[in-house]
Amino acid sequence: MDAFQDHYPEAVAHCYGCGRLNAHGHRIKTVWDGDETVTRFVPEPWHTAIPGFVYGGLIASLIDCHSTGTAAAAMYRQEGRGLDTLPAFRFVTGSLHVDYLAPTPLGEIEIRGRVAQIKGRKVVVETDVLAGGKVTARGTVVAVQMPENFGAVSPD
Repeated sequence: MDAFQDHYPEAVAHCYGCGRLNAHGHRIKTVWDGDETVTRFVPEPWHTAIPGFVYGGLIASLIDCHSTGTAAAAMYRQEGRGLDTLPAFRFVTGSLHVDYLAPTPLGEIEIRGRVAQIKGRKVVVETDVLAGGKVTARGTVVAVQMPENFGAVSPD
């Protein structure tokens, strides 16, 4: 199964967290698992906060990008469209809230998202980070649909 991020248009596929064209980024891959979305990610040794545990900023980044990918996939699903159809749905973060519930140990982590609400151009996604089956962080993202020309204009 293709990941949501595999279908991002080239002009908006450079994100540090989820862009397939960012050679230095995380390049997360998110897929549907029933009504939830899932990403599996293995932090590198340099993603350390204290020995043996993941840096909280990485956790926030993973929640952020997993959730915006989930928002896009949810819009395609709601419209009954394939991820490769145009116009493309892409989302940016309107707000990000993260609760850190327990230290996240280094090793494979699983990120699971659920669509809480779709309202116009906004999608609210609730996302859990799990290590060894235990929820270590929980986030809520309000994702806002990008205008079609976003990223087409270079900032001055």
